[in-house]
Amino acid sequence: MAPELPPPARTFGPSQGLRYGLLGLPLAFVALPLYVQLPHHYAASFGVPLAALGAVLLGARLFDAVVDPLLGRLCDGWFRHSSRAVLAGGAAAAAMLAAGFAGLFFPQALVDPARTGVLLGVAGALLTLSYLGYSLLSIAHQSWGALLGGDAAMRSRVVGWREGLGLVGVVLASVLPGLAGLPAMVGFFVLALGAGWLAWTRAPRPAAATEAGSVDAAMLWLPLRRPAFRRLLGVFVLNGIASAVPATLVLFFVQDRLQAPPAMEPAFLGSYFVCAAASIPLWLRLAPRWGLGRTWLGGMGLSVAVFAWTAAFGAGDAVPFLAVCVLSGIALGTDLVLPGALLAGQIAEAADQPRAGAYFGWWNFATKLNLALAAGLALPLLGAAGYVPGTRDAEGLRALGWAYAVLPCVLKLLAAGALWALVIRPGAASPSSPLADPP
Repeated sequence: MAPELPPPARTFGPSQGLRYGLLGLPLAFVALPLYVQLPHHYAASFGVPLAALGAVLLGARLFDAVVDPLLGRLCDGWFRHSSRAVLAGGAAAAAMLAAGFAGLFFPQALVDPARTGVLLGVAGALLTLSYLGYSLLSIAHQSWGALLGGDAAMRSRVVGWREGLGLVGVVLASVLPGLAGLPAMVGFFVLALGAGWLAWTRAPRPAAATEAGSVDAAMLWLPLRRPAFRRLLGVFVLNGIASAVPATLVLFFVQDRLQAPPAMEPAFLGSYFVCAAASIPLWLRLAPRWGLGRTWLGGMGLSVAVFAWTAAFGAGDAVPFLAVCVLSGIALGTDLVLPGALLAGQIAEAADQPRAGAYFGWWNFATKLNLALAAGLALPLLGAAGYVPGTRDAEGLRALGWAYAVLPCVLKLLAAGALWALVIRPGAASPSSPLADPP
């Protein structure tokens, strides 16, 4: 049973931020091993065909995205019962995630890896278990933060702590497997997950967590009936695709277009994420002055102004690209903090705090849809343009540059225009709205 919960917080200082946000570290840590190390591990260690493994990964990922809105409805039921029910459900979800994650990297404890068909079946089941645990825990944790309430500055701090510590998890996930090996990686993740949950039990309690009421199926669709949420979600999806396209293509660009040495790849990724984490306090200071929407718009503008230069990069431009990674990472800070803060403001304005889980279920569905759409958009376009990984063909490299640098900038500009037209102007037109920019 969870320990006695503290009362709702009127302020949100560093101690409250650490207790709430620490769980964001293992939740962010888990993504890179599942999407980067796992396919290589199964192919190199167990001889699993990549095509078959890819089909298993795709099926599990599609299932994960589709069930997120339903999981949001489940989390709303926990919040209606009590904060203790949320933490108990979070503990069960964390146990599912830890068991699935450990089993995926050490399946030999469950099955003979030489039986490829059985191994893939077990891997699919463990992936589904891991994704369900991850999604439940993430939605509950995000909803808890949104229900803490407060003004725009406090909502930004809540999201900033969660995403900032999440970036620490991403950086650790990028270096720990290579430095310490898979057993240490799995052990660290399980310990960090347990520590994050324990810290969460001492976090400020959301005031709306004990509201009574029934959870009916219609509430699943409630967020999509809110015009403001549909507009914000559209901007979020468009901006997310703009960010996911270069994330999908970065290694192709580094290896084939820049022809950079492999030793520099960690420097590119590490500088990007470290600078994103370091920039969060800066954006949090600007948000109360500029407003959440305008600050996010400023980050989008910085991203385009910096990233557009990569279209001109070629072989030997590793150092200029490193500078772009640094500045793009600074711009990324707005994408991490401000959309979630805007969403929390919309939930509060609509008095939908008891339905926060439904909102974050659709929000997480959109996040995963962004990654799928990015791969589905960029990779076929590249193939049709004649690009082949490992090529030095001039036409193929030119197509890679357009897909990596130009397409994301166009999408980002469209997202910025949509943000201004659909979110900032309607919010500013209603001075009482939490979305409105300060005078």
